[in-house]
Amino acid sequence: MNHSQMPQFPEPYWRETPLSSYEALNENIETDVAIVGGGITGITAAYLLAKEGFKVAILEAGNVLNGTTGHTTAKLTAQHGVIYDELISHFGEDKTKLYYQANAEAITFVKNLVEEKKIDCDFSMEDAYIYAVSDQAAGKVQKEYEAYQKLGIDSSFADSIPFNIDIKGAAVMKGQAQFHPLKFLKVLLEEFTAAGGKVYENTTAVDIEEGQPASVKTKNGQTVTAKHVIVASHFPFYDGKGFYFARMEPERSYIVAVKTREEYPGGMYYSADQPTRSLRYTPVNGEKLVLISGDSHKTGHESDTLKHYEALEEFAEEVMGIEEYPYRWSAQDLITLDKIPYVGPITENASNIYVATGYRKWGMTNGIAAAHLLNDFIAKKESPYKEVFTPSRFKADPSIKEFIKFNTDVAGQLIKGKLEYIPAELDDIEPDHGAPVIVNGKRAGAYRDKEGALHIVDTTCTHMGCECEWNNGERTWDCPCHGSRFSYTGEVVEGPAETPLKKIQGE
Repeated sequence: MNHSQMPQFPEPYWRETPLSSYEALNENIETDVAIVGGGITGITAAYLLAKEGFKVAILEAGNVLNGTTGHTTAKLTAQHGVIYDELISHFGEDKTKLYYQANAEAITFVKNLVEEKKIDCDFSMEDAYIYAVSDQAAGKVQKEYEAYQKLGIDSSFADSIPFNIDIKGAAVMKGQAQFHPLKFLKVLLEEFTAAGGKVYENTTAVDIEEGQPASVKTKNGQTVTAKHVIVASHFPFYDGKGFYFARMEPERSYIVAVKTREEYPGGMYYSADQPTRSLRYTPVNGEKLVLISGDSHKTGHESDTLKHYEALEEFAEEVMGIEEYPYRWSAQDLITLDKIPYVGPITENASNIYVATGYRKWGMTNGIAAAHLLNDFIAKKESPYKEVFTPSRFKADPSIKEFIKFNTDVAGQLIKGKLEYIPAELDDIEPDHGAPVIVNGKRAGAYRDKEGALHIVDTTCTHMGCECEWNNGERTWDCPCHGSRFSYTGEVVEGPAETPLKKIQGE
């Protein structure tokens, strides 16, 4: 498909679920717990803490459930790719089993609440398959299945899957699930506010003043004083000198949602080969909508992102046939040095400020597990998971190697952006296209909208000075160093940057 002919797609269909709207914070307040971030972790933690009797306020920069949670594929599974054999080799069986148990308990939490409160959120139990099509991946899948057996995970090994895909084996994790995250979290949010919990939308937190209590500062000048602060804003808006930007790699992936000619057979599927392919279905208006995702890459490292949608579309056509193609979207995920999320005190010296981040594409279970762990910290309950997820960990293998690899690449991207040859000129930019250009002798970024108006920004990322690259799929400027993203007008779409790109006068 010619890129200029690509149709415009609506937001992910999850986002069509009507949610209550909330006012922005317009005064200074005091509370027991301030939660920055209105996604799955923030809302689940708020629900749990309110049940414990805490006074809780959620601060959300935009609208609740509008960010990463609203762009998920919503697998509710502890099968997180080929991960358990690797975790056993680095952390041992005991800690790896705790990682699995934390995520398995998240599934049980959802299942029990759905049954107890009769939540209509398309919840269904499904087996999860990780399959191999190459000999190299087959060896990894076999080791992964053996890891399942060591950990006591209910599992089996399959020689085939019910698609037109010739595989060399699949590790099957039994008793996993899928659901509609916004329909589920909407109920938790409504119960939280009915119990007196406060939600403030369009309230951007910009800083935290540490202390007992701590103070959250907002962009509009208000202060929230709290005994405890949870930073659950996907990328931590406040670092506390934890250097999270240097300890996580940002990665983008792509999702297409299609109605298929062939009936979807059930189950959830994930390929061990590269590029990854993920399949699951969800019911929409009495029909099965099939979600196909994958084609991941480091943020800012590719400008032609439309090719990833096209690759997924081609895969869908080959495997099941496309009858209708109503949705597509992308997501950004953060991957920690050792692939286990950071959940707990943001630094060893700030015991009442907590962070939850680095879910590595598996935010539905990891996010709920994080909320329970944060609840345990604040309610002073014992938990076997605190050491596993502690943000202060730094294991020599693989953390040091990954730290050096990631930050060496960052340094290379910083230099590359400054020395890049820029062939495009302003007159070359066609409607609905963007590219780096030279303006007044300096690198800039130009996008010409469909009406022909130019939008020109300084492409120097306001976080640490790397040069942003054009993303033609989302029409954004993406930083290849730490994953900050900006709209074509320069506004921050995703952190760690907090300041917009400087606008340059256009034509």
